[in-house]
Amino acid sequence: MFHRRMLAAVIGALALSVVTPVVAVAAPAPVEYANLGDSYSAGSGVLPLVPGAPLQCARSQNNFSHIVAARRGYRLTDASCGSARTADFFGPQAGVAGTQAQLNAVRPTTAIVTVMMGGNDSGTFGGTLQACIRAALTTPGVADPCRRQYGQSLIAPIAARTQPALTRGLRAVRAKAPRARIFVVGYPSVFPRSGNCSGGFLIAPGDTPYVRSVADALNLAVRRSAEAVGATFVDMAPASVGHTACTSPGVRYVEPILGTTQLIPAHPNARGERAIATQVLAAINRR
Repeated sequence: MFHRRMLAAVIGALALSVVTPVVAVAAPAPVEYANLGDSYSAGSGVLPLVPGAPLQCARSQNNFSHIVAARRGYRLTDASCGSARTADFFGPQAGVAGTQAQLNAVRPTTAIVTVMMGGNDSGTFGGTLQACIRAALTTPGVADPCRRQYGQSLIAPIAARTQPALTRGLRAVRAKAPRARIFVVGYPSVFPRSGNCSGGFLIAPGDTPYVRSVADALNLAVRRSAEAVGATFVDMAPASVGHTACTSPGVRYVEPILGTTQLIPAHPNARGERAIATQVLAAINRR
C-alpha cells in the first residue's frame, strides 16, 4: 500500500510538471542614453567616424559617449556635431545637411543625458584663438597683445549670452526627460594655468594665461548652467592637469595646432576622449 501511494504521488507530480507552463523572464530593456553637444562631445578629429552621420559633424565612433555606452551597456542616441551652438538644441544645425534639433535625441524614456556645449557661442573658442594669433602676428615683440587688445571683450559674452542660452537648453532637456540624470561636461584644459604655451598655437608667449582665463570663464558658465537645472557638472579641469596641449604626444589630451597628430587640431585626441569618458563614468557611479 505504501509503495502504491508513493508511486501515485510521483506520477501525479510528474504529470503536474509536464502541464505547468514555463514562464520566460524577459531581459531588462537597455538604459536609454542621449549625448548632445559640439565637436568636443562629438570627438571631432578622432577616427573612425560614425557611419551615416553627417560628415560635417565629424562624429567619432570613439567619442566619450560611445565609450560610456559600451562600458555600461546603454543604448546610445548621439546627436553631437562639430560646430554646434546652443541654438542647435532647438533646430537643425545651420549649414549641416542631415541634422535635426539635438533635443530630438531626448525622449521621456531617456535615463542618461550628457551635454557638452557652449564653446562655439559668441565664437568663444575658435574666435579667441583666431584673435590671439592675429594679435601676435600683427604686433610682434609685445608680450601679451591679445590681452591688451581684447581684454574683457572676449570674456563678457560668456556670462551675458552663453550661460543663459545653455541654461535654456538644459531646461528643455529636463522638460523632455524629467526623470533623466543629466551630466553637463566641462571642457578639458587646452592651455596650462601658467607658463608659455605659444609654440603650438602661434600666440604670443605672454597670452597663455589670458587664453586660459577665457576658458575658465566658459567652464564657470557651464558649471552654473548645470547647477541652475539640478544637473551634475563633470569638471575636466582637474583631470587635465599635466595633459594640456602644451605637453608631449602620448601625454596630452588635446592636440595643438602646430605638431598635431590628428586631422582636426585644438581638439581632444583619442586619449582625451577616453579621459572624458572616465570622468563621466565616475560621475554616474557616484549617484
